[in-house]
Amino acid sequence: MIATHYKLIAIAAMLGLAGCSGIQRDPPLQVWPDMRYQKKFKPQRSTDLFADQRESRRPPEGVIARGHMNEENPFNTGMDGKLYVGKSPVKVTEAVLTEGHWRFNTYCSPCHDETGLGKGMVPKRWPAWQPQNLMEDRIVEMADGDIFNVITYGRRTMPPYGFQNRPEDRWAIVAYLRVLQRAAHGTINDVPAELQSSVQYKGSNQ
Repeated sequence: MIATHYKLIAIAAMLGLAGCSGIQRDPPLQVWPDMRYQKKFKPQRSTDLFADQRESRRPPEGVIARGHMNEENPFNTGMDGKLYVGKSPVKVTEAVLTEGHWRFNTYCSPCHDETGLGKGMVPKRWPAWQPQNLMEDRIVEMADGDIFNVITYGRRTMPPYGFQNRPEDRWAIVAYLRVLQRAAHGTINDVPAELQSSVQYKGSNQ
């Protein structure tokens, strides 16, 4: 049985090698000829279908390539000329902060945690990866446009998140981050006077 088995394998191998022989005069059988000879346009070819006989079509007038719309608009770039915009061009509302809260917790908290201190689940499971503490003075002092740019394109070990978040979503994240920073660096004087008595304040800075 074993010998017969090996003989069958040898015969199959020989038949396979025979099919790999050199140039043949007869064309191979086309089982699905439409797969080999497809009716489609190809670059730099001509056709009688169009008046200019070009298979490669010109894009319609006014078309903008994906990712290049309003490139000079600070809303989409976070920059005014060559400088980052200092303040977000988006008016901060409750709806904006709600959206920013959700997106921060979705895309930012895995590394930076929900408070922005950089103690998310990623560094806990992979100590070699130490995200930025977003409450540090250096980050607090960054222009809103700079933070927008970091979210869009990433920086150093942080990957870009521009694809997952539209420009308005990125500005919402910036707005919510400013809320976290304000809370982390706030004092009792930031609380409205009529509510200060209901706040349990810990610390010496008044």
